[in-house]
Amino acid sequence: MSFIQRTDRRRLASAVLPGALYMSLVLAGTGSNAFAADMGTAGADPDPTFDQTRFDNEKPERNWSLILGAGAIYEPEYEGGDKFKINPVPIVVFTYGNWLEIDPRGVTITPFHYDGFALGAKVGYEGGRDQDDADRLHGLGDIDFAATVGVKASYSWKGFEVYASVDQTIDGSESLIGTFGAEYQAPLTDRLILGGGVEAIVANDKHMQAYFGVNSAQAARSGLPEYKAEAGLKRVNITASATYMLSEHWLVRGEAGVGILTGDAADSPIVDKKVQPSSSLFVGYKF
Repeated sequence: MSFIQRTDRRRLASAVLPGALYMSLVLAGTGSNAFAADMGTAGADPDPTFDQTRFDNEKPERNWSLILGAGAIYEPEYEGGDKFKINPVPIVVFTYGNWLEIDPRGVTITPFHYDGFALGAKVGYEGGRDQDDADRLHGLGDIDFAATVGVKASYSWKGFEVYASVDQTIDGSESLIGTFGAEYQAPLTDRLILGGGVEAIVANDKHMQAYFGVNSAQAARSGLPEYKAEAGLKRVNITASATYMLSEHWLVRGEAGVGILTGDAADSPIVDKKVQPSSSLFVGYKF
């Protein structure tokens, strides 16, 4: 899972403000209120030309956020592989209000919010797979990179979120994938945010056959036995993360997770390891 997929940016924004600065703003605001009360008691009328906004301590709250950063992911060479590789990852995350999010996974628009419920649409991509990614994939052919469109419904309450999404791949593997999960984000201190989550992924016949099946032509080229993979639950993911604010703008995030292949995916001759661990680390700057 990527950084943004498992980070609540509203909590991140609150963590950006150091505790000492927050207290100074609160105390300054309290002092200003007390001064205004004293003036009212004295019966003095305010000067109509007095511009109070010049002396306000709090800046107007903006409704957008931008994070730029870079990092790396340590993960299997392919889904089901037993050898690992390190992939560098650039991070660009832009949010506007609570309805638009642009991140490394794509674009999500969430126009409907009501009492913790949210419903949105998203456009993303499926990375595909290259038969040169690993020795075991030789002869299976490539799975093309393709765009995806989907919808997501969620319910959030005090840092806890449950969600369900459906994504359709346009061209490529022509996959239909459903994801069901729950996650929790909690600020341990004013700088440290911890999180954890679990999700289940189900896929249709086309996805399962493209990534885990072996047809007769592929069997002849690769030496693997023929195998038909059918629709069903293919994977369960468990993740844990920590985000630490180094300063008002700089942050570092680490995440560790494990994916467990199930059903026809786990039994595929393409799969060397059913348990798929991964980890990631990145540094970002929040504007």
